[in-house]
Amino acid sequence: MRFGFYLQTRGPTATADGIAAVVTRGESLGFHSVMIADHVVFPVTIESKYPYTVTGAFPGHGDAFDQLSLMAFVAAKTERLRLVSSVMILPHRNPVLTAKMLATIDVLSKGRVTVGVGVGWLREEIEALGAPAFDRRGAVSNEYIEIFKKCWTQDPVSHAGEFYFFKALHCLPHPVQKPHPPIWIGGHSKAALRRAARHGDGWHPVGATAASPLPPAEMATLLDELKRLTEAEGRDFAKLAISYKAPLYDPGVAVSGTNRRPFTGGPDQVAEDIHSFAKLGISELIFDVRATTLNETLDRMATFAETVMPLAKS
Repeated sequence: MRFGFYLQTRGPTATADGIAAVVTRGESLGFHSVMIADHVVFPVTIESKYPYTVTGAFPGHGDAFDQLSLMAFVAAKTERLRLVSSVMILPHRNPVLTAKMLATIDVLSKGRVTVGVGVGWLREEIEALGAPAFDRRGAVSNEYIEIFKKCWTQDPVSHAGEFYFFKALHCLPHPVQKPHPPIWIGGHSKAALRRAARHGDGWHPVGATAASPLPPAEMATLLDELKRLTEAEGRDFAKLAISYKAPLYDPGVAVSGTNRRPFTGGPDQVAEDIHSFAKLGISELIFDVRATTLNETLDRMATFAETVMPLAKS
């Protein structure tokens, strides 16, 4: 089992020094990956429903660093951490430019990029960016993934699709990773599972929240469906990486009762939950260690690394 952590992209700890402190500390503690979220703009009025809160309200603010710029910054501050876009909203950006930027980061980081992708939920943001129609975002995303792969593996490369067209051109350098950086598909809807089965190198859902609990029993069912869909596409399910994002509720005091939320309570209980997910074939768990202050964030990372990781790996 490998472990990753969410990176702050907005708020009082999202400063150059704060971000550098978190990623260098995470690397030194033995975390495998860092998750970098994606928002470009925040409309003043949001009517779209956020899928990961019970009320549908988005718990965000009016500021956020650009995802790709932040990935490049983190690459320069670290040596081993995997740099995961988690997730990149595919319709936000021109696909050829995005493919070039990701390839550049992969080359300069010496092959540490993982491209987590999603179709997006915030209609107002997608419309503000002049992206293709929100209601076609699934089909658009599938085509953009195809363009990424072409730009990363072919020279010269050309494309003629429903949403995008370009004549033969050079898009170099190609990424260090071959055949290309792994692409993880976010979400757990039927469409997301189909996308993972057809286009993905991994599946990357969010769980352990009230709106999206995804306990082991439900994950087992979804994994069975993903296996069926992957094999129907003529692909090897065993080659898919399964990565699960979850909040981390400060491990410390043991919690009693049968309704304990996964990844809560004492280190033994959190480690027990980790083992339950590992048995399903999940190879990486991502925890949200972010707090309101930098010191608290660093303390949460250290507590997890020093008290839970040894138990989880035993």
